[in-house]
Amino acid sequence: MNKKTVALTEEQYREIISTIRNGFVCSDGHIVKPNSRIATALSLEANLGLRISEFCGLTLDDIDMENRKIKIDHQLQRTREGVYLIEDTKTTYGERILPMSEGVYQCFQKLIKKRKKWKVEPMVDGKAGFLVLDKNGMPYLALHWEKRFEYALGKYNRIFKEELPIITPHICRHTYCTNMAKAGISPKSLQYLMGHSDIATTLGYYTHYKFNDVEKEVRELERRLSGE
Repeated sequence: MNKKTVALTEEQYREIISTIRNGFVCSDGHIVKPNSRIATALSLEANLGLRISEFCGLTLDDIDMENRKIKIDHQLQRTREGVYLIEDTKTTYGERILPMSEGVYQCFQKLIKKRKKWKVEPMVDGKAGFLVLDKNGMPYLALHWEKRFEYALGKYNRIFKEELPIITPHICRHTYCTNMAKAGISPKSLQYLMGHSDIATTLGYYTHYKFNDVEKEVRELERRLSGE
Protein backbone atom coordinates (compact mmCIF):
# COMPACT_ATOMS: atom_id res chain seq x y z
CA MET A 1 0.00 0.00 0.00
CA ASN A 2 1.21 3.48 -0.80
CA LYS A 3 1.96 6.21 1.70
CA LYS A 4 -0.91 6.55 4.13
CA THR A 5 -3.60 8.96 3.00
CA VAL A 6 -5.14 11.06 5.74
CA ALA A 7 -8.70 12.34 5.46
CA LEU A 8 -9.44 15.98 6.18
CA THR A 9 -11.32 16.83 9.33
CA GLU A 10 -14.58 18.74 9.01
CA GLU A 11 -12.88 21.83 10.46
CA GLN A 12 -9.99 21.66 7.98
CA TYR A 13 -12.34 21.18 5.07
CA ARG A 14 -14.56 24.12 6.01
CA GLU A 15 -11.56 26.35 6.70
CA ILE A 16 -9.89 25.86 3.32
CA ILE A 17 -13.17 26.14 1.41
CA SER A 18 -14.09 29.38 3.19
CA THR A 19 -10.62 30.86 2.69
CA ILE A 20 -10.45 30.07 -1.02
CA ARG A 21 -14.01 31.24 -1.65
CA ASN A 22 -13.61 34.54 0.23
CA GLY A 23 -9.93 35.32 -0.34
CA PHE A 24 -7.68 36.87 2.30
CA VAL A 25 -5.09 39.58 2.92
CA CYS A 26 -1.45 38.60 3.52
CA SER A 27 0.68 40.15 6.26
CA ASP A 28 2.53 42.18 3.63
CA GLY A 29 -0.74 43.62 2.38
CA HIS A 30 -0.93 41.40 -0.68
CA ILE A 31 -4.50 40.42 -1.49
CA VAL A 32 -5.25 36.84 -2.48
CA LYS A 33 -8.38 37.13 -4.57
CA PRO A 34 -11.35 34.86 -4.00
CA ASN A 35 -11.54 31.90 -6.36
CA SER A 36 -15.03 30.48 -6.35
CA ARG A 37 -14.30 27.98 -9.11
CA ILE A 38 -11.55 26.23 -7.15
CA ALA A 39 -13.69 26.32 -3.98
CA THR A 40 -16.65 24.86 -5.87
CA ALA A 41 -14.54 22.12 -7.46
CA LEU A 42 -13.04 21.27 -4.06
CA SER A 43 -16.54 21.10 -2.58
CA LEU A 44 -17.73 18.78 -5.35
CA GLU A 45 -14.75 16.48 -4.97
CA ALA A 46 -15.20 16.26 -1.20
CA ASN A 47 -18.96 15.67 -1.52
CA LEU A 48 -19.02 13.25 -4.46
CA GLY A 49 -15.86 11.19 -4.06
CA LEU A 50 -15.23 10.94 -7.80
CA ARG A 51 -11.90 9.97 -9.27
CA ILE A 52 -10.47 13.20 -10.61
CA SER A 53 -10.43 11.82 -14.17
CA GLU A 54 -14.16 11.08 -13.81
CA PHE A 55 -14.78 14.61 -12.58
CA CYS A 56 -12.82 16.10 -15.49
CA GLY A 57 -14.82 14.00 -17.94
CA LEU A 58 -18.22 15.22 -16.73
CA THR A 59 -20.28 16.97 -19.39
CA LEU A 60 -23.58 18.83 -19.25
CA ASP A 61 -25.30 15.72 -20.61
CA ASP A 62 -24.06 13.70 -17.64
CA ILE A 63 -25.72 15.99 -15.11
CA ASP A 64 -29.48 15.67 -14.71
CA MET A 65 -30.32 18.77 -12.71
CA GLU A 66 -34.07 18.13 -12.86
CA ASN A 67 -33.92 14.64 -11.38
CA ARG A 68 -30.70 15.34 -9.46
CA LYS A 69 -28.70 12.45 -10.85
CA ILE A 70 -25.12 12.23 -12.12
CA LYS A 71 -24.09 9.68 -14.73
CA ILE A 72 -20.55 8.33 -14.45
CA ASP A 73 -19.54 6.13 -17.39
CA HIS A 74 -16.20 7.50 -18.64
CA GLN A 75 -13.10 9.44 -17.70
CA LEU A 76 -11.01 12.11 -19.42
CA GLN A 77 -7.30 11.52 -19.99
CA ARG A 78 -4.46 13.07 -22.02
CA THR A 79 -1.53 11.21 -23.53
CA ARG A 80 2.10 12.29 -23.22
CA GLU A 81 1.78 13.62 -26.75
CA GLY A 82 -0.98 15.97 -25.60
CA VAL A 83 -3.87 14.08 -27.17
CA TYR A 84 -7.15 14.24 -25.21
CA LEU A 85 -9.14 11.03 -25.08
CA ILE A 86 -12.16 9.49 -23.41
CA GLU A 87 -11.63 6.15 -21.69
CA ASP A 88 -13.89 3.74 -19.85
CA THR A 89 -14.10 4.05 -16.09
CA LYS A 90 -11.26 2.48 -14.12
CA THR A 91 -13.33 -0.59 -13.24
CA THR A 92 -16.52 -2.18 -14.51
CA TYR A 93 -18.06 -1.06 -11.22
CA GLY A 94 -17.07 2.49 -12.14
CA GLU A 95 -20.17 2.94 -14.26
CA ARG A 96 -22.81 4.23 -11.90
CA ILE A 97 -25.57 6.79 -11.35
CA LEU A 98 -25.00 9.00 -8.32
CA PRO A 99 -27.68 10.85 -6.35
CA MET A 100 -27.19 14.59 -6.14
CA SER A 101 -27.38 16.13 -2.67
CA GLU A 102 -28.56 19.70 -2.19
CA GLY A 103 -24.99 20.90 -1.64
CA VAL A 104 -23.76 19.16 -4.80
CA TYR A 105 -26.74 20.54 -6.73
CA GLN A 106 -25.81 24.08 -5.72
CA CYS A 107 -22.17 23.52 -6.69
CA PHE A 108 -23.17 22.32 -10.14
CA GLN A 109 -25.43 25.32 -10.51
CA LYS A 110 -22.50 27.64 -9.80
CA LEU A 111 -20.18 25.89 -12.24
CA ILE A 112 -22.77 25.84 -15.01
CA LYS A 113 -23.68 29.49 -14.44
CA LYS A 114 -20.02 30.61 -14.60
CA ARG A 115 -19.18 28.35 -17.52
CA LYS A 116 -17.93 30.39 -20.46
CA LYS A 117 -19.73 29.81 -23.73
CA TRP A 118 -17.45 29.12 -26.67
CA LYS A 119 -18.35 29.53 -30.32
CA VAL A 120 -16.92 26.11 -30.95
CA GLU A 121 -17.24 23.65 -28.09
CA PRO A 122 -14.25 21.31 -27.68
CA MET A 123 -15.11 17.72 -28.55
CA VAL A 124 -13.22 14.68 -27.35
CA ASP A 125 -14.14 11.31 -28.84
CA GLY A 126 -17.68 12.51 -29.55
CA LYS A 127 -18.25 14.15 -26.17
CA ALA A 128 -18.72 17.89 -25.68
CA GLY A 129 -20.04 20.26 -23.01
CA PHE A 130 -17.29 19.68 -20.46
CA LEU A 131 -17.97 21.52 -17.21
CA VAL A 132 -14.70 23.42 -16.77
CA LEU A 133 -12.55 24.69 -19.64
CA ASP A 134 -9.14 26.34 -19.56
CA LYS A 135 -8.20 29.63 -21.25
CA ASN A 136 -7.68 27.79 -24.53
CA GLY A 137 -11.16 26.33 -24.43
CA MET A 138 -10.03 22.80 -23.59
CA PRO A 139 -11.38 20.76 -20.68
CA TYR A 140 -9.53 20.83 -17.38
CA LEU A 141 -7.44 17.76 -16.62
CA ALA A 142 -6.38 16.13 -13.37
CA LEU A 143 -3.07 18.00 -13.52
CA HIS A 144 -4.90 21.35 -13.69
CA TRP A 145 -6.87 20.68 -10.52
CA GLU A 146 -3.90 19.25 -8.65
CA LYS A 147 -1.89 22.40 -9.40
CA ARG A 148 -4.81 24.68 -8.43
CA PHE A 149 -5.30 22.86 -5.11
CA GLU A 150 -1.55 22.95 -4.44
CA TYR A 151 -1.39 26.68 -5.17
CA ALA A 152 -4.37 27.53 -2.96
CA LEU A 153 -3.04 25.43 -0.08
CA GLY A 154 0.44 26.92 -0.42
CA LYS A 155 -0.97 30.43 -0.17
CA TYR A 156 -2.95 29.52 2.92
CA ASN A 157 -0.08 27.81 4.72
CA ARG A 158 2.29 30.72 4.11
CA ILE A 159 -0.11 33.06 5.88
CA PHE A 160 -1.79 31.19 8.72
CA LYS A 161 -0.04 29.71 11.75
CA GLU A 162 -2.08 26.51 11.83
CA GLU A 163 -1.14 24.89 8.54
CA LEU A 164 -3.50 22.60 6.71
CA PRO A 165 -2.38 19.17 5.46
CA ILE A 166 -1.82 18.43 1.78
CA ILE A 167 -5.06 18.61 -0.17
CA THR A 168 -5.31 16.77 -3.47
CA PRO A 169 -8.26 15.45 -5.48
CA HIS A 170 -7.44 11.96 -4.20
CA ILE A 171 -7.50 13.14 -0.59
CA CYS A 172 -10.92 14.70 -1.27
CA ARG A 173 -12.12 11.31 -2.54
CA HIS A 174 -10.58 9.62 0.48
CA THR A 175 -12.25 12.14 2.81
CA TYR A 176 -15.65 11.55 1.19
CA CYS A 177 -15.37 7.78 1.63
CA THR A 178 -14.24 8.08 5.24
CA ASN A 179 -17.03 10.51 6.12
CA MET A 180 -19.71 8.37 4.47
CA ALA A 181 -18.51 5.30 6.38
CA LYS A 182 -18.56 7.19 9.67
CA ALA A 183 -22.07 8.45 8.87
CA GLY A 184 -23.22 4.83 8.86
CA ILE A 185 -23.84 4.11 5.16
CA SER A 186 -23.75 0.38 4.38
CA PRO A 187 -20.52 -1.04 2.91
CA LYS A 188 -22.27 -2.18 -0.28
CA SER A 189 -23.78 1.25 -0.84
CA LEU A 190 -20.41 2.87 -0.24
CA GLN A 191 -18.74 0.44 -2.64
CA TYR A 192 -21.26 1.47 -5.30
CA LEU A 193 -20.78 5.19 -4.69
CA MET A 194 -17.00 4.89 -4.93
CA GLY A 195 -17.04 2.59 -7.95
CA HIS A 196 -14.78 0.02 -6.30
CA SER A 197 -14.61 -3.41 -7.90
CA ASP A 198 -13.48 -5.03 -4.63
CA ILE A 199 -15.31 -4.25 -1.40
CA ALA A 200 -12.06 -4.94 0.45
CA THR A 201 -10.80 -1.68 -1.04
CA THR A 202 -13.78 0.14 0.41
CA LEU A 203 -13.38 -1.41 3.83
CA GLY A 204 -9.62 -1.66 4.15
CA TYR A 205 -8.06 1.36 2.47
CA TYR A 206 -10.44 4.28 2.47
CA THR A 207 -12.03 3.99 5.89
CA HIS A 208 -10.06 4.51 9.08
CA TYR A 209 -12.02 3.98 12.25
CA LYS A 210 -10.68 5.02 15.63
CA PHE A 211 -11.74 3.94 19.12
CA ASN A 212 -14.10 6.90 19.50
CA ASP A 213 -15.89 6.02 16.25
CA VAL A 214 -16.34 2.38 17.28
CA GLU A 215 -17.37 3.27 20.82
CA LYS A 216 -20.03 5.64 19.50
CA GLU A 217 -21.54 2.94 17.29
CA VAL A 218 -21.51 0.38 20.11
CA ARG A 219 -23.25 2.79 22.50
CA GLU A 220 -25.89 3.64 19.91
CA LEU A 221 -26.51 -0.04 19.25
CA GLU A 222 -26.86 -0.68 22.98
CA ARG A 223 -29.47 2.08 23.24
CA ARG A 224 -31.49 0.70 20.32
CA LEU A 225 -31.42 -2.84 21.69
CA SER A 226 -32.46 -1.68 25.14
CA GLY A 227 -35.33 0.32 23.66
CA GLU A 228 -34.15 3.67 24.97
